[in-house]
Amino acid sequence: MSAETPAASGQFDRRRSQFRAWRGTRPFWAGLFVMLGGFPIIYFPYYHLQLGHLTLAMSTTAGAGSLIIGVLLIVLGFTLWFQKHVRTFAGVAAILLALVSLPVSNFGGFIVGFLLALVGGALAVSWAPGAPPQPEPPAGAEPGEGAAPEAAPLSYQDQGVVEESNDLSGTSPANGANGRHSAG
Repeated sequence: MSAETPAASGQFDRRRSQFRAWRGTRPFWAGLFVMLGGFPIIYFPYYHLQLGHLTLAMSTTAGAGSLIIGVLLIVLGFTLWFQKHVRTFAGVAAILLALVSLPVSNFGGFIVGFLLALVGGALAVSWAPGAPPQPEPPAGAEPGEGAAPEAAPLSYQDQGVVEESNDLSGTSPANGANGRHSAG
């Protein structure tokens, strides 16, 4: 009996495609980079390096600040995954926290956490949701067949209705001002 059955393979493919669809609708990589940037910022201030019988303690007075910054970055990473509409706020907050981590937590987790959080924040700010997929024509339809294309709606000017100007400055040519303000 094989360790991999066809049913398990089909389920794996289905789960993988579901994950890819979920990942494509949100700033996944931005959240991952922001979360990964939080771990070195938390870890390095509490790290004790052993060199033979010599222990080099990296603990500083900024340990609490490093812990807060790292936890906030991890929470922002999860926020980017599950609340995609706050991506701009979370991205800017991640960039600011990464910059603050430079002086607070051993050069931002020895530059590693700083760079990961900075790249993740930039990805979050620049991410935009994709356009929804267009419906495809039926498989059996020929190019000339199918429903008629919709006509573009007529504007108010084409229907004989005069549209009022929303310009309240008084400088619109529709107001007869020729683009200049009147002093009186």
